[in-house]
Amino acid sequence: MHKHYNGLKTAALFGGIWALLLGMGALIGNGRFIWLFALFGVGTSIYTYWNSDKLAIKAMRAREVSPQEAPVMHRIVTELSQKAGKPMPRLYISPTAAPNAFATGRNPDNAAVCCTEGILHLLDERELRGVLGHELMHVYNRDILTGSVAGALAGIISTVAQFALFFGGDRERGGNPIAMLAMALLAPFAAMVIQMAISRTREYDADEDGAQLTGDPLALASALRKLEQGTAQAPLAPTPQLQSQAHMMIANPFRPRDVSKLFSTHPPMTERVARLEAMAYGHRLG
Repeated sequence: MHKHYNGLKTAALFGGIWALLLGMGALIGNGRFIWLFALFGVGTSIYTYWNSDKLAIKAMRAREVSPQEAPVMHRIVTELSQKAGKPMPRLYISPTAAPNAFATGRNPDNAAVCCTEGILHLLDERELRGVLGHELMHVYNRDILTGSVAGALAGIISTVAQFALFFGGDRERGGNPIAMLAMALLAPFAAMVIQMAISRTREYDADEDGAQLTGDPLALASALRKLEQGTAQAPLAPTPQLQSQAHMMIANPFRPRDVSKLFSTHPPMTERVARLEAMAYGHRLG
């Protein structure tokens, strides 16, 4: 059972993002398009979810590796997947110096775990085991579904908002131009904030569950400290293709910026490390 009620938080956040989408549908055309927007949201979410592995692997230019090419990765993931009683995912390596890792795929039977060359050089085997345990729990908790749906819905809301600015608010048919303008401007911002909050919530769960799977919370804590420094020294360029996949990575892959926590897809590393240390030493965080 998760100490921080992250499952409830995720459900509540999803309720918020769906309320935004349906609220826009209710305002545009005086509610005539609400079910159309709902169906569009479901369809786009399914498409994004079904193709999530192809999109992420392509964005990172990764290639699948055999046990002979990556014996340490294969040994660790084989051991942890057997311990969890779950299928073994495909393993990939991305040819980039930026240290990071991510999991993708529509379900545990069709999943992939990818490490960059940078993270393989940065971490020792114990720390890598902590990271791979974290990524496996993203797969087994079906966080790829959660992140894909949240991202797809946020994108739909932004598209609908642009549509609303041009075609919504027909006063003669009962539309409210002022409400439509406010919704069109604020909804994409709110959807982005909710999407990022969902991502942060799932990271806490993967940290906790991954540490339980490996039995070594301090190994993941040590890896996260190194990743915080490593990603700062070798950030990825924030291209649109990579930005759409950033929430899947264990550490924020882009250069740190002085912005609010609301705009981060990842929780602060100091807080993640503190929670893992609390697990290791038997303390409870509020």
